Amino acid sequence: MPKTNSDAPKKEASASSERKAAGKQQRGEKTPSVRRTRRGSKGRGRSKADAPKMRVIPLGGLDAIGKNMTAFECGDDIVLVDAGLMFPDDEHVGVDLILPDYTYLLENASKLRGIVITHGHEDHTGALPFLLKDLDMPIGIYGTKLTLGLIEGKLSEHKLSKQPKLHEVKRPGHVTLGCFELEFFTVNHSIPGAMGVLIKSPAGTVLHTGDFKIDTTPIDGEVMDFAALSRFGAEGVDLMLSDSTNAANPNFTKSEAEVGVALRQIINQAKRKVVVASFSSHIHRIQQVCDAAVEAKRKVAVTGRSMLTNTAIAQELGYLKVPEGLIVDAYEVNDIPPHKLVILCTGSQGEPLSALARMSVGEHRTVSIERGDTVIISATPVPGNEKSVTRVINQLSKIGADVYDKRRALVHVSGHAGAEELKLALRMVRPTFFMPVHGEAIHLRAHARLAESCGVDPKNIFIMENGETLTLQGGKVRRSEPVESGIVYVDGSSVGHRQGRLARPPGHAERGCHHRVRRARHQGQQNSGRARHHDARHPRLQRREVPGRRPGPHTQGRPRRRQRPQGRDPAHQEGRARRHRQVHLGALPSPPGDHAGDHGGLEPSGCPAPAGEGRPCCGDL
Repeated sequence: MPKTNSDAPKKEASASSERKAAGKQQRGEKTPSVRRTRRGSKGRGRSKADAPKMRVIPLGGLDAIGKNMTAFECGDDIVLVDAGLMFPDDEHVGVDLILPDYTYLLENASKLRGIVITHGHEDHTGALPFLLKDLDMPIGIYGTKLTLGLIEGKLSEHKLSKQPKLHEVKRPGHVTLGCFELEFFTVNHSIPGAMGVLIKSPAGTVLHTGDFKIDTTPIDGEVMDFAALSRFGAEGVDLMLSDSTNAANPNFTKSEAEVGVALRQIINQAKRKVVVASFSSHIHRIQQVCDAAVEAKRKVAVTGRSMLTNTAIAQELGYLKVPEGLIVDAYEVNDIPPHKLVILCTGSQGEPLSALARMSVGEHRTVSIERGDTVIISATPVPGNEKSVTRVINQLSKIGADVYDKRRALVHVSGHAGAEELKLALRMVRPTFFMPVHGEAIHLRAHARLAESCGVDPKNIFIMENGETLTLQGGKVRRSEPVESGIVYVDGSSVGHRQGRLARPPGHAERGCHHRVRRARHQGQQNSGRARHHDARHPRLQRREVPGRRPGPHTQGRPRRRQRPQGRDPAHQEGRARRHRQVHLGALPSPPGDHAGDHGGLEPSGCPAPAGEGRPCCGDL
């Protein structure tokens, strides 16, 4: 049987249409134009209005160093990347924590498919307990092993009615959440287990770097995944969100390994005991302090609640490797000769209730600093903490301690990329559109200039504010309607608010409503409660009466103001108020092996970041 050519009628029809078109052109008649779609386009056959849309919604992280929280919404699916907090500065008297306003997530809770945490710092994880309480629904949290370990320890201190599901991800690795396809890749930072995420959706592709630096000699041997960045660039990235913290630094950020050299030299030369103040989440720094102590044949005593907790978690998960018997209890320091001892503590930011601050005034229960001791402040003051750090240094100097900080020796390096590293990332990814994140106004604008110098069209660079949104559709990114945003204050027992709304230009949608959240205490037992925002539009956001507050238009929805007693020093009165609140509410339950004297005092009850951790939320500036 002869074979038939089924394509012959199609070819004849095509040739006939071409002859007709040629005849029309000869007669001067117009032929209808045919719109061609780009090969491989997911929107083939759809009109522009019907093409899928993805909204990028930054709820925090664009006005300061901290409160990092960004939502990605496509159709009926939302994925949240990070849920951080920020610690207050000296202007926020009586405030312990500052959270981003996540009202938009509560109003769209049914769309939330999962929360991705890029690493374990407080400015990326600290708001999780509050958010989870308000959601009051089981939700998946995705992160690396250490990140989830720190989160699990944090959530154990908060009695959640519904526990989240913790999902460990690998680097590289893939996860599908709703219509989103997420791909994770390794980045270097000041904490192990940091990662970036590539977000693919029907509307396009977005790359979120997370916090990162380029360290070719990392402590844990995990180098940033340059191959992944190059592959993303070759495949095409519509929008890139990148860390801006050190964008104003024109150089490369130094390697963490260089800090170890300085630490070993200082500890080996010290005649008496050495006190090292660092961030409890800086596991790489803690590892190097322990290595230097081993080399100098010294024991290490750990003090500070968060330092004890995080070192225990890091040891259990295998991220902190120390010889058996190296770490001793803080109550044993008086039995060890001073020249055989290293104290590892919190307080690198001058926090008034931290271990180092109490040592500087002789109020720590187990450790005292004497003339001839060496103190290493292995951190850079976060903006707003300079005065507090200087105050502690002066107090230590009066005792006769030999104080080292970043100005005197290389005892700290940043965990964020400098300008040259940021340009390398931009050259590898080659995004069409760019949005700088994680920084103050000066950092975002400096990063925008770097992107422009690397070939990104200035019209395609978006400097945003919290609550403003971008829409990705059909390969284009544009500004879209803002959502409600702002900040929420936490003072240990309750979460307060600023009065009123932020002023906006005429015609600009109002944002920045500062809500109030209250935690109830019943019959002498502390109830961590649930966030209650003042908004009648959503059943979870109803106002409720607070005992002890007079009703009325001038007092409704805000706490009474306590008058400061005359003749008292403001700093002293603030300390008294904090101590009163802690004694009144009680401290968080201590982890196994912790002692009341191991940290520099009680911590605000219900606070996700212990007082010893301090104000800063990103201690690797």
